[in-house]
Amino acid sequence: MEAGKLGEDLGFAGMRIELDCIPCFIRQALEAARLCSEDPGVHETILREVLSLAAELDLGRSPPYVGQIIHRRLRELTGVADPYRMAREEFNRLATEALEEVRGIVATSSDPVWAAATYAVMANAMDMGIPGLYGAAEFRQALERASEHPLMGDREGIRQALAQAPDILYLADNAGEIVFDRLLIEQLGPERVTLVVRGAPILNDAIRQDARAVGLEALVEVLDNGSDAPGTLLEDCSPLFRERFSRASLVLAKGQGNFETLSRAPGNLVFLFKVKCPVVAGQVGLPLGTHAALLRNGQQQAGGSRLQCSAGRQA
Repeated sequence: MEAGKLGEDLGFAGMRIELDCIPCFIRQALEAARLCSEDPGVHETILREVLSLAAELDLGRSPPYVGQIIHRRLRELTGVADPYRMAREEFNRLATEALEEVRGIVATSSDPVWAAATYAVMANAMDMGIPGLYGAAEFRQALERASEHPLMGDREGIRQALAQAPDILYLADNAGEIVFDRLLIEQLGPERVTLVVRGAPILNDAIRQDARAVGLEALVEVLDNGSDAPGTLLEDCSPLFRERFSRASLVLAKGQGNFETLSRAPGNLVFLFKVKCPVVAGQVGLPLGTHAALLRNGQQQAGGSRLQCSAGRQA
């Protein structure tokens, strides 16, 4: 696909905001405000601004667009440029401590690629944008129970797509999670993978600093997307990233935010993420909490591209 064609599709790249998203925006804004500041005045200001935003919101936008606005305003109000830095560092530490243990499990698996993908999606739970606290105990529990949560989706189609792609643009999601992305990248072949991180701090999403801290810059080419959105808003990304996106043979997109922003994007995409909200669960036809592996084939013509998944299919 030519880079020029990409611009025609930017407004239709992802999910639309549903009414059920609005309470989630308000909750996330208040939780983030309390994390960033102890000042009740800041909490009230951001909450009132989000309520005003909700009243005028263009529902044709994708949910991470609102997250971007909320967190930009929080940084302005508090003067804290990277409020989730300590959380990112802690997630990187937790995952790094478990890396060799999981590498051994992957190496002895009958299907190392799929085992690596399973653990990479397990680590997608390291997300400060969802309700509740996530720390060492929760991570250890998720790690021990990873085998109880098989990936759901088109396993054979995804296996073929991953095997046949001469180059893969790998869109990372959270810090910590990227440690287990490393295991999947090692199985795919680092020489054909480019890893993409966010262009600036947003929530605990991985940025270039995290990729460097966990050794990924020594393994693969690392590119940032030029954006501070908690997903991939193509219209907000750098020209370089958009050009690389437009010519990638396959885009492997990690995390629900990337699914929300790219579910209608042009090209061939594989989405790997934990289904974390009822709206997304309804979109993909999978239960809340499912570890999803979905194939989006951009080459189909009839009715446009198609997202291949099945609530009843174990990948």
